[in-house]
Amino acid sequence: MHQRKLHRRHLIYYLRVFNQQSGVMLGHLVDITPDGVMLVSETAIAVGAKYQCEMVLPQEISGTKKVCFEARSVWTKQDINPDFFATGFEIRNISEKDIDLIGTLVDRFGFKD
Repeated sequence: MHQRKLHRRHLIYYLRVFNQQSGVMLGHLVDITPDGVMLVSETAIAVGAKYQCEMVLPQEISGTKKVCFEARSVWTKQDINPDFFATGFEIRNISEKDIDLIGTLVDRFGFKD
């Protein structure tokens, strides 16, 4: 079983995350750390699938409206709402700039828990 190193943070927005190569939306962001994300989607995502992802930000941060990263799905299950699926992704190959953007995103739009 995969053990999370960092506490995932929930945001006040369900940001959209897209497959950069196809332009298809993978799902909406539920929570995030610089190491991983959980998305909720209408279709199941296969475990082990790798994607070049683009997450659209709610407003421009440091001159950009998106965060780009490679991610690999590590688990998937039916969401609490049976019409959706929840999938956990490990973030890979992300730039320091985009790691900083995630930190700023969490600081500005994260629930204070």
